[in-house]
Amino acid sequence: MTTTAQPRLHVADLTRRFGARAVVDDVSMTVAAGEVLCLLGPSGCGKSTTLRIIAGIEQADGGRVEVDGAVMADVATHLPPEARSVGLMFQDFALFPHLTVAENVGFGLKGPKAARAQRIGEMLERVHMSGFADALPHEISGGEQQRVALARAVAPKPRVMLMDEPFSGLDNRLRDGIRDETLDLLKEEGTAILLVTHEPEEAMRMADRIALMRSGKLVQIGAPYNVYNAPIDRAAAAFFSDINVICGKVQGALVTTPFGQFLAPGYADGADVEIVIRPQHIRIDFDRKGRGPNPTPTDGVPARGVVQRARYMGNESLVEFRMDYDGSILKATVPSVFLPKPGMALWLMMRRDKCHVFPA
Repeated sequence: MTTTAQPRLHVADLTRRFGARAVVDDVSMTVAAGEVLCLLGPSGCGKSTTLRIIAGIEQADGGRVEVDGAVMADVATHLPPEARSVGLMFQDFALFPHLTVAENVGFGLKGPKAARAQRIGEMLERVHMSGFADALPHEISGGEQQRVALARAVAPKPRVMLMDEPFSGLDNRLRDGIRDETLDLLKEEGTAILLVTHEPEEAMRMADRIALMRSGKLVQIGAPYNVYNAPIDRAAAAFFSDINVICGKVQGALVTTPFGQFLAPGYADGADVEIVIRPQHIRIDFDRKGRGPNPTPTDGVPARGVVQRARYMGNESLVEFRMDYDGSILKATVPSVFLPKPGMALWLMMRRDKCHVFPA
């Protein structure tokens, strides 16, 4: 990833209200040249509205948008989309049906005819569509239409590319390849990329940084590893995967559970907390002493559970247990085929270093 002294895209205190509801609530972020920032969150959280404001399609009630230090929008300025050097890619490819592939790619280009033709040829070659220059959109496949849409968006050399779930309309067989080719091309062009998605796996795969959005607010921004492994709250942890939640009460900065004591620094005595752990960090043993490597202090104390059901998921097995201590259900995943019969009693342990403690 290339970087500059100044972010290519700078958004500060962006706000958009519909009546009394703040759809975008004091959003601030930066994206560097060649960086992919994924705006991730559930449907209706304000992601697409944020993108539309940055693009100039919609006007904010407050805040500022800058591209390479130049103000695109603030309380006194609102440049139209075509004046912002911003490219747009949406789920709907929106190719012009009456124009050829080459004409679609060249639609936003300006300057001498020869220079435009050269750029069109370069872009068609980059997206492996050189042999389709004279074809109409209905004569090519969905994946090929996506490549043409990419070439058209990149051809004018936008400094910022805004992408609203552009790959969700493609089947899984095509999606990974086209997605990787798209981002590689944009990074090579030095484009700052802001990409909206509601799929955590897609964000983890593509992003240099993830901005997690909820109810119009950015709740956490960071590298995928950090956002996944150090979630800011229970909801952030649950957005990326299944979670197990164990309730407890703090005494002397410790929480006592059937799995042993867990550190809870910063919480007052008597505070109710939730210990959150992902299913892949639950360890399963056939007896209390364990038959694999000896349990260590990081594994906690074994607690007994009875198998409710087990399913093979293709690359791992998911086993659900009803715990003896309170009848709750805990889930554990095993990276292989492991399908114990319902009613079988096993012992579970929790990795202390993989647990997160949040207020109840």
